[in-house]
Amino acid sequence: VQLQACGGGLVQAGGSLRLSCAASGRSFSSYIVAWFRQAPGKEREFVAHIWWSSGTPYYADSVKGRFTISRDNAKNTVFLQMNSLKPEDTAVHYCAVKPKTAAAYNYWGQGTKVTVSS
Repeated sequence: VQLQACGGGLVQAGGSLRLSCAASGRSFSSYIVAWFRQAPGKEREFVAHIWWSSGTPYYADSVKGRFTISRDNAKNTVFLQMNSLKPEDTAVHYCAVKPKTAAAYNYWGQGTKVTVSS
């Protein structure tokens, strides 16, 4: 399984970015795909996930109402639309996948950096 994340960049507070995570190597119909982020000097934190089969999303409280996770079955790609960005959203964002029954995410992308200026 390979995950390729992209879409990060520099944006002003209040702006938007859309991250993409292209997956290859297998079907993800029984998987959950997630976004995590790690800010400088902080631990990695969960952002959002989506159940591939149903499209059901789940968000961390810190991004609820501002971020939207979605997937494109045909392209095997998951998106994270980030609106109303805040300086505290600055972090390297990673996508990851795991089987529905797994406790931990076992495949990770390389990360894409998001910087939000005030």
